[in-house]
Amino acid sequence: MSISSDEILETIGMIERECLDVRTVTMGLSLHDCAHPDAKVAGKNIIAKIDRLAGKLRATAKGIEMDYGIPIINTRISITPISQVVPGGSKADFLHIAGCLDEAAQRVGVNFIGGFSALVQKGFTNQDRALIDAIPEALARTERVCASVNVASTRAGINMDAVKIMGQVVKEAARLTADRDGLGCAKLVVFANAVDDNPFMAGAFHGAGEPECVVNIGVSGPGVVRAAVVEAKGKDLGEIAEIIKKVGLKITRMGELAGWSSASSTSPSRRRRRWAIPWRRFSKRWASNASVRPAARRRWRC
Repeated sequence: MSISSDEILETIGMIERECLDVRTVTMGLSLHDCAHPDAKVAGKNIIAKIDRLAGKLRATAKGIEMDYGIPIINTRISITPISQVVPGGSKADFLHIAGCLDEAAQRVGVNFIGGFSALVQKGFTNQDRALIDAIPEALARTERVCASVNVASTRAGINMDAVKIMGQVVKEAARLTADRDGLGCAKLVVFANAVDDNPFMAGAFHGAGEPECVVNIGVSGPGVVRAAVVEAKGKDLGEIAEIIKKVGLKITRMGELAGWSSASSTSPSRRRRRWAIPWRRFSKRWASNASVRPAARRRWRC
């Protein structure tokens, strides 16, 4: 990736004056190989895998800050929905797993770990129900674990039983964390039409079809876009749209630099790049175990 000195100086100006930063470096991890019907064994497998793959994540982010002067605000982890990792698990089993996730997050130094999740838009399995029952207490007991449940989709319709239960779960999470301003609710997302894979907290989870390990970069640049729009005063809408597009590209290039550096430091294997650019936040992904490198694709959301 070639970057000119003018682009470097322009980016420094964005960081200093317009609050440009890397909001998060989020590592997505598949935990399917950690699955075990015994929650204690599954918990040990999960902690070991997070230690092995994400152990350098925080240090890598700090190194990028020092090397390039790019502020990195958070480091996070998203994992396979936990309801898929403990077959036949009970409420007690999932509470134990929540404790293991919190321990692993603290050990590697990340701010949050997302994926204490279930996808129930078409109905519940026994382990889905057990996990949902465990959510309020799990969020009250832990500091860094985030939970999510998908209760509806356009294709499957609405699971009204799940909607009712999640209303009760939200109230119970608020009650159990009332002494912390209901913090449990801030770490819980109830989805309709959840995407296949989501690296954004608090509803993050590592979805099906994803590789073993990916690095997601979230760049926060609304101040940069605002400054560009202010400077474009008097121009027509077409010209403003073109200015925003060019500014967005410059912002994502900073994310690309952080992404390649993170992937290079956390895994020595071959990497593949994919794109996802949501509204007001720009994200790129680098997968660490791909044997084929597909063409880059972009997705805009408004």
